[in-house]
Amino acid sequence: MFRIRKNARLPKAALAVVLGAALAVTGCGKKEGDKTVVATYTGGEITQTELTQFHSIFFSQYGDMTGSPEMQEYLLKQLATLKIMAGKASDDTKKEAEKEAKDQIKQMEDYYNSQEKGAFNKQLDALKVSKKDLEKYVTLSTTVLKDTSGKVTDDEIKASYDAKLKEDPHVYDLASVAHILVSLKDPNDSTKDLRTKDEALVRINEVKAKLASGGDFAALAKEYSDDPGSKDNGGKYENQNPAVWDPAFKEAAITQPVGQIGQPFESSFGYHILRVDKREVESMDAVKEDLRTEIADKMIGEFVDNELPKLEFTITLPAASAEASPAASADASASPAASVSPAASAAASASPAAK
Repeated sequence: MFRIRKNARLPKAALAVVLGAALAVTGCGKKEGDKTVVATYTGGEITQTELTQFHSIFFSQYGDMTGSPEMQEYLLKQLATLKIMAGKASDDTKKEAEKEAKDQIKQMEDYYNSQEKGAFNKQLDALKVSKKDLEKYVTLSTTVLKDTSGKVTDDEIKASYDAKLKEDPHVYDLASVAHILVSLKDPNDSTKDLRTKDEALVRINEVKAKLASGGDFAALAKEYSDDPGSKDNGGKYENQNPAVWDPAFKEAAITQPVGQIGQPFESSFGYHILRVDKREVESMDAVKEDLRTEIADKMIGEFVDNELPKLEFTITLPAASAEASPAASADASASPAASVSPAASAAASASPAAK
């Protein structure tokens, strides 16, 4: 999670989510084309226009930055780091990154416009940036991530994999399960009670008895389950990491014998009956690229903390308003050095398997 702090790592930006939030955000407040220098470092500078565009593209969903010196400092450090590190990348890396950035933006554009004609340009207008601006900063971040990722060694990846597995033996688990949920709350309105605990227990035990008598799991899921995300596909969730599930659901998924239907158990959603169909541990090769990106992100963060100060990084912004900005304490899941599929911006329906 992203919290503005002195030694914060470079955040990871889900660009599609950022664009998706743009319509709910007001303008950036600074006039276009403001060439005022707001930060300098050995060999370069950042203008107010660059800062505003960077904020708009990657951080606008966290609100206005003008009232938060801490937020401005954070953004300036990230942008300076991207510019410096991208400048050190090879020409081949820069060309590859530019192509990848354009491909990603085209994918996002197609996705948004498939939802509504002209939606992509509406999002850009709301952010007060052009497509060219978007390409510039996505290319910048992609260049840094590609260049840094290329410096991560296999030994570093293996060490990270082993360390995570030692810390949590289930961190790389994948489970395929089928479940039937008898909920206490209305699936369409969690503020409304659907049934009492006693009523739910009677219903889940009814399901248990029918399964014990040879009832078809998929048919019973369709009839009894209150989980809209799985009831129509046999109650199944396939090849999922249990870490993302409700703690009680996770515990059942990682401990219950494979192929068996377990006893009813309670989660924060209600009562479940679970069948574990498959459980395996992802190999290092399967998660290698994720680990590479994670290590690269850490390397970028270390540059911010350790190398940027050596380059006489100086902020020359005028004194900001003392009024705190919501952005100063915002959380984010995201970093300008990473990207996601535009489909990731689609709102996912809540699942009893989710935390």
